[in-house]
Amino acid sequence: MRSPAPDTLAPTPHIDCDHPAVVAFAHETAGGRAPRAAAVALHHRVRDMVPYSPWNVRLDRDGFRASDVLARDPAQGAHCIDKALLLAAAARALGIPARLHFANVRNHIGTARLEELLKTDLLVFHGYTELWLEGRWVAATPAFDAGLCARLGVAPLDFDGVHDAIFQAYDGDRRFMERVDDHGAHADLPFEAMIAAWRQHYPHIMAAGVWPRPPRRDGGPSPAQ
Repeated sequence: MRSPAPDTLAPTPHIDCDHPAVVAFAHETAGGRAPRAAAVALHHRVRDMVPYSPWNVRLDRDGFRASDVLARDPAQGAHCIDKALLLAAAARALGIPARLHFANVRNHIGTARLEELLKTDLLVFHGYTELWLEGRWVAATPAFDAGLCARLGVAPLDFDGVHDAIFQAYDGDRRFMERVDDHGAHADLPFEAMIAAWRQHYPHIMAAGVWPRPPRRDGGPSPAQ
C-alpha cells in the first residue's frame, strides 16, 4: 500500500508535534511501546486526561494548537478538535503519521442545552484523528472521556489500533451519533473551511464573535451537556 504523505509527519501551525511539551507527553505516554500499542495508549490518555467540553471554543486561529491543550487547566475541558489535534501531534512526535478528519454529526444523547444555544442539532466540523498503523489509516476519536460517558450512561469509545473508532452509532438500542456530512481528511486544521461552515450553520454565533457558554446551574455548568 502507498505510504502516507510526508506532511502527515511534519509539524504544522496547529499540530505542533515538535513542541517540547508535546514530545515529552508522547514519549511519557508511549513508554517505548511499539507503534500500535503506543497509539492505543495515546488515544486513551488524550481521551481521559482532559474532560470533553463543547463550550471551550475560541474562534481565532491561535485558539487551535495541540501544545495549548497540554498547557490548559483540565477543568476548562477541551473540544473534540482540541483533542484530535493533541492526539495527532503526539503520534507524529513518535514517528506515527497522523492526520485529521472532520464531519458534521448529530449527537442524540446529552446535548439539549448545546442544541438550544447552537439553534440546531447539527454538530459542525466534529473532529477526530486518523493514524497510519501497520500499512493503513485507522480512525481514532479521543473526544468523549470516560467520566462523561459514565454520566450519560454510555460506554466510552475504545480504540485497539486495528479497527476504526469514529463514534458510537448506537449504545445498546439507543441511537448515539450519526454522520451527516463529511469534510474529509487533512494534514492540518482547515481553519478557513471550518469557520465558513460554522458561519453557514451557526450565523448568530459567528456574528457575535463568541462561542456560547451554558447558563450556570448549582455547582456551575456541566461541560458535558
